[in-house]
Parts: sequence; structure tokens; C-alpha cells
Amino acid sequence: MAAVKTGEPVLLSGNEALAYGALAAGARFYGGYPITPSTEIAEVMAKELPKLGGKFIQMEDEIASLGAVIGASLTGVKSFTATSGPGFSLMQEHIGFAAMAEVPCVVVDVMRGGPSTGLPTKTSQGDVMQAKYGSHGDYPSIVLAPASVLECFTLTVKAFNLAEKYRAPVIILSDEVVGHMREKVVLPAEDEIEIINRAKPTVPPEWYEHYQDSITGVAPMANFGEGYRFHVTGLTHDVAGFPTERRDEIAALMEKFKNKEIHNVKDLTMVESYLMEDAKVCIFAYGSVARSAKQAVKILRQSGVRAGMLRPQILWPFPKLPVENMLEKVTHVLVPEMNVGQLRKEVERLSSADRAKVQGLNVLDSSFITSEQIVDRVREIRARHKQHVREYVSG
Repeated sequence: MAAVKTGEPVLLSGNEALAYGALAAGARFYGGYPITPSTEIAEVMAKELPKLGGKFIQMEDEIASLGAVIGASLTGVKSFTATSGPGFSLMQEHIGFAAMAEVPCVVVDVMRGGPSTGLPTKTSQGDVMQAKYGSHGDYPSIVLAPASVLECFTLTVKAFNLAEKYRAPVIILSDEVVGHMREKVVLPAEDEIEIINRAKPTVPPEWYEHYQDSITGVAPMANFGEGYRFHVTGLTHDVAGFPTERRDEIAALMEKFKNKEIHNVKDLTMVESYLMEDAKVCIFAYGSVARSAKQAVKILRQSGVRAGMLRPQILWPFPKLPVENMLEKVTHVLVPEMNVGQLRKEVERLSSADRAKVQGLNVLDSSFITSEQIVDRVREIRARHKQHVREYVSG
């Protein structure tokens, strides 16, 4: 992280801040393939990693990129890659492998318009469900969504900490606006940053079980080359890592994956609440759209509307409890998204008794959602609600 100043203002783009956040977290391997709008991350890593004794490799494609990242992580090196929608699609099989083999790594997806090649230079939030369900089977998904340049730094450190702590792939869902915008930020000094490293085995090699059971679902992890012998496979496996079709061992493995989320839900819940104390209207937004949402709240407040914003910084696991608490207090929820309503459906699911309470503002042409659009939509929803009330009373 020595290449960027700390403790004083510095002008950075989101992608640059994310790269420096990875370095601060201890990342020393990057395997990637250039793709708009994430390429600046690779450029910073290519320049800075060799200075720190790390390795940068440009692979032949995104599939090989994540394969190299997984291999490097198995040797004990904090590793990551960055891509955008088309490359993220190609990485899904390896994301599932990393989840099954419990290999810590970080995957950055700077979202752009899609599907397929789509709109390479435009923004989108179309990869939200893919980040949760992109690989097949049931596996724990940890997905973070920064909304500012500073958060590109801090949430990247958080992503590496979660990957190491829970032995899992962690995804950072940025987007073109967050990745390319520039802000003046003050980065924390190295001694102010919490760094978590994977738990190491405390038993001799002959006692070591690479996938031993634990109440949290996370076992200590030895590295290749340290004298510990273990097997790594994408097949369902026993505690030693060897393939198994025994029903009890398969059930225990899948239960362990589930426990990573269930037993650590507090640690995996991270939301920002803005003026929600007395709010009757909640704008539920994430990523770059949350910036417009916060400004919309200020405008609505000035006109007498008690609005607030709830912003998930960790999208998956979905912040069930904060959303349920919010739904009990407000009369209207607006979910603005640059997609067809991928997270709105999750909010609706928790509001099943009154689904009309949750409305969307969905932009599909990769244009950015403005605060004015959000304000107009909130006023439209409130006016329609008042009309329904009048009709009900008069009828």
C-alpha cells in the first residue's frame, strides 16, 4: 500500500481504491484478464505487486484466471481477480469449486450492461442474483457492494477478511459508476486496518483433517508445501478431502456450508441506516444508486416527507432482520435498481402480508438512476396511496 498516501486527502477512482484495499489486506497474487470496466484494477496490481514480492499474471481468459487464484490461495497466498459481467459468467464453475473446496479468494465484478457483451462502457446492477446463485448447488454466498471510493478500499479489506475467516470465495459487486468515479478520500493508515488471516492447524500433520467439523462450519487450513497432506476436489468429500457418496458424510458437508451463514449471521450483516429513525418512506438502495437515494432522502425531507434510506453493504447473505424491522415501521418502500428488480423481490418476500408496500424503480437501459427520478417515484407512490384511501373511505 506504500504507493498511495494515507492519513491525508488523495484523489482516487473506485477501481484504484479497490486495488489498494487489496494490497492493504495482504493480497499478493492477482490472476486476471482485462475487461471493461474493471481493467484499472489489473493495471494497479501489475504495477504494485512486484514491488511487494507479489505476483501478477495475465491469464488467457477468465476461467484460467480464477483457477490460478484458487491455486495460489491453496499455497497460503491471499489472492484475487477482477472482471465484469461476461467474465463473471465464465468464472461461475470455479466459484462453485472454491466454495466446495473451501478455498479463500476474492472475486471483483465491476458490473456493466448485459446480458452477453451488452454495454461494456455503461453501468448496471444486473449481476446481483448471479452473485448469489451463479454456480449450481447450495453453497454459502458472501457478496459486498461498495457505494463510494472509500468503501471500495474498506470493503475490499473486509472481503479478504471474510474470505480468510470463513474459507470461502467472497464477491465484491461494484459497478461502472463506482469503479470509474473519482473522489477525494483519506485512506486509513496500515496500523488502523484490521487484518484477519486464515486459522492455521495446531495439530501435527498426521492428525490433520482439512475439512474437520466445527460449530461455525470453518476448519483451520494448512497450506500446500507446509508438510500437511490433504486432498482437494470439487466432488462431495469427507473430512480428509477424499470423494464420498456416503449419505451421512454428504449431509454433514452440506450442513457445514449452511452453518457458515446461520451461525455467523451477525458478522455477515452490514447495513447503513440513514434518517430511518422516524421514516415512513424507506428507499432501499445499494451500490452507486444509493448515492442518488441519499440525495433523494434529503430532497424529500425538505418537502416534509419523512423519508430514510436503508443500504445493504453486504447483499448476500440478505440482511433479513434489518429489513424485517424496517418493514414494520414504514408505510412505503421504494427499491431503485438498474435491473428488473432483483433485490426488490427479496424485500417483497419478507413483506408477503403486504406486498403492495414495496415498489420498484427499474432502469434497464444502463442509464444512471438520478435523485430526481427517485423523488418523483416516491411522490407518485404516495399520491396513488392517498387516492386509494379516499376511494376506500368514500366507497
